[in-house]
Amino acid sequence: MGIKRVARTRAVESLIDAARRVAETQGLSVIIMMTNAPYDFSEIQKKLRKVKLIIASDREKIQLASEEDGVQLIKLLHEPGTRQDQLEQAVVEGIADELFNSGDTIVALYAGYDREEIDTLSVIPLDEQLSRLTARDLQRLETQVPLETLRLVVDLACDIGREGREGKPIGTLFVVGDHRKVIQKSHEQVHDPFKGYNRKDCQLRNPRVRESVKELAQIDGAFIIASDGTVEAAGRILDAPAEGLMLSKGLGSRHWAAAAISKATKAIAIAVSESTGTVRLFQNGMVVLRIEPMDRAMKWREETTEPPVPSGD
Repeated sequence: MGIKRVARTRAVESLIDAARRVAETQGLSVIIMMTNAPYDFSEIQKKLRKVKLIIASDREKIQLASEEDGVQLIKLLHEPGTRQDQLEQAVVEGIADELFNSGDTIVALYAGYDREEIDTLSVIPLDEQLSRLTARDLQRLETQVPLETLRLVVDLACDIGREGREGKPIGTLFVVGDHRKVIQKSHEQVHDPFKGYNRKDCQLRNPRVRESVKELAQIDGAFIIASDGTVEAAGRILDAPAEGLMLSKGLGSRHWAAAAISKATKAIAIAVSESTGTVRLFQNGMVVLRIEPMDRAMKWREETTEPPVPSGD
């Protein structure tokens, strides 16, 4: 027996029509619909004509309805978060699955105010660096660190960069994957607050663990995260040498440490800038992704490099 479908209201119909007109007028090819209602997605796809419909949801019922209707699907993680968080997740997942082309601008339909019914339309430009990077590099990262784990840590880093703690900006550093070698190339700076706990009690999938990490982000040192999302240690000082690295001018010791450990191991290092909230991902000693705080424009930018003198943030 199939999923029972929900009738679309006049407001939802109007938004779907508006999304189609925007896409056709601007020559766009993709509309993402984040919905908690199991509409007849095949019928919506027909209304959109040549514009491709992609459903994004963390609910099994919606996912099954999308699959029944033969409409492409982005499966979101089922966890607390704002619509902006979910939209970011949908964009990352869609590009990782190569559902978007380089330089696409995407129309998104979602429930911005009402948790159930679609009430918001957004036009999201993705610059060429984001699409090119993800199609080429993010899937390669997934072969070393599962995309689910990487996304959990990136989302957490973005939260810290955007919100800080108790109204104050903070910077921090995560090292994900190859954790045994990373621990060998680091030493304890402060008493490790995660020492002695069962691994199942240190999973980043647990919202309580993520809140603990946000609170502990104020301490010196790096968080070491295993590939399965377990927080292995906190407050670690990284000892990898920084010779031969090239970083953007103005990046300080935290970013140099991130670059060095990513070059010395197979880990991905994720640094949050205290001064700007910018999140940078490092692999093989280089910045491979830069994410600005999400209360600003959703903009993923290419880095220019030069050998600066390590100082500051």
